[in-house]
Amino acid sequence: MATPIVLVSPPAATLFQFPPNSEPHAIPPPSYNTPFRIPDNLYVNALDPKVPITIAAVYAVTAKALNAYNKSTGKKPWAISKTKTFHFLVVLHNVFLAVYSAWTWFGMLNTFRNSIVSPAGPNGWAGTVDSICKIHGTAGLENGISYNQARGAWEPSLSTGSTATVLSPSPDDRGRIWNEGLAFYGWIFYISKFYEVIDTLIILAKGKYSSTLQTYHHAGAMMAMWAGMRYMSTPIWIFVFFNSAIHALMKYTYFTVTAFNIRVPQVIKRTLTSLQISQFIIGASVAIVHSFVSYLVPVQVEVAPAEATAVASSISASASATPSAGKFVDGLKKTLFGAAEAAGAAAVVSSSETNSTHQGASYVTRYQKVDCITTNGATFAIWLNVIYLAPLTYLFVSFFITSYLRRSKAEVVRAKANPDRRLSNVMLAEKASWDAAKGLEREVYGESKEGAIIEDSDDSSSNGKLHPSSAARANGVKSKANGKSKGRK
Repeated sequence: MATPIVLVSPPAATLFQFPPNSEPHAIPPPSYNTPFRIPDNLYVNALDPKVPITIAAVYAVTAKALNAYNKSTGKKPWAISKTKTFHFLVVLHNVFLAVYSAWTWFGMLNTFRNSIVSPAGPNGWAGTVDSICKIHGTAGLENGISYNQARGAWEPSLSTGSTATVLSPSPDDRGRIWNEGLAFYGWIFYISKFYEVIDTLIILAKGKYSSTLQTYHHAGAMMAMWAGMRYMSTPIWIFVFFNSAIHALMKYTYFTVTAFNIRVPQVIKRTLTSLQISQFIIGASVAIVHSFVSYLVPVQVEVAPAEATAVASSISASASATPSAGKFVDGLKKTLFGAAEAAGAAAVVSSSETNSTHQGASYVTRYQKVDCITTNGATFAIWLNVIYLAPLTYLFVSFFITSYLRRSKAEVVRAKANPDRRLSNVMLAEKASWDAAKGLEREVYGESKEGAIIEDSDDSSSNGKLHPSSAARANGVKSKANGKSKGRK
């Protein structure tokens, strides 16, 4: 029996278009699988591009203006920041976001349980990939629904020669990611990005500065989530699932604990920060992969009796002329590259199941190529997310390389002095990753984030020495002191 095959193929050039097509429009979530109902008009209107653009612009301008105000006051904390009410609101803010993020993560986990197919099933990994890529329709490899951009219509992902279309995915369909929860939890997660700017307001209220990178981080998250939900881009599940986990289990829970002056072990802080930053690289990588994934699915196609006879004769002749080694090579080509199917052609599977007759009709089994991403809107959302994460990923890698090289040089000196205390490359990389995570966190939040996971007093990463930034400040103080003493002399 023929089985589906997963392969890697380049995306079509037509998927790269800016601005992307306005169709298809975002489809509101169904009411059967949600804790509460989101009005359809509210759902659609919130995904108008003017909404995130306006809010992001107002946020950026306000942050810059308040930075200027704090500078004019000499970074003096606002009066409200010294009150118990302010402290209570900060704790409430962190608790709310931690609980909300956990709720979103569990909701998405339940979504995957109801929609993702195990690779141990009859369709193997192709069945799993299909259940992730095709977010509309009902459960089953042959039941996915895709938007055909060339025709401007929804149609079954698998066609058998017909041109049947469907008006739109039904809100009653079950078994696919969109209706099972992504439409609901993803939209609310998009709205939550507007609320998260309170993080910046808390920093500013304490008289500190909000870094440009932090403004970029929050504004970019609004646009990235908007694009993913507006164009129903499959990889947006990565952002919703992993980012909510980071917020629930790490970020805001940690901030809440530290707000009560509870000391958190260093190993936990290191793990939390590393995981928080690693989501950038992992998320961007997995999102890109979606654009290159395709799979071949065997379908029964009705053909004229003469064509079926010709196909069977062709296969018979090919089988007798091709040695076993050639069959193996052909099979390997089909597995790795999809042979003719990767180019969009249909291929016959085998003589035993190629030619069949049912009630007078003749059928052949052919492989049909199905792309994971089929619209330029979904492609635009993927690459907007990748571009948004690029500066953050670049900074992390730069910090990692610098820290690793610095530690490697230090280890050479240490090994000469005490060979028994020499660190392995794995340990060097782990400590360099921690330094890189701290550096990126510091770039985003500066030195003012309440309860920030990063700390300069990490003895395990600095081996009892001052952090480079602290050492530089200390050297600057010493230089000034020496200068004064020399002046007195």
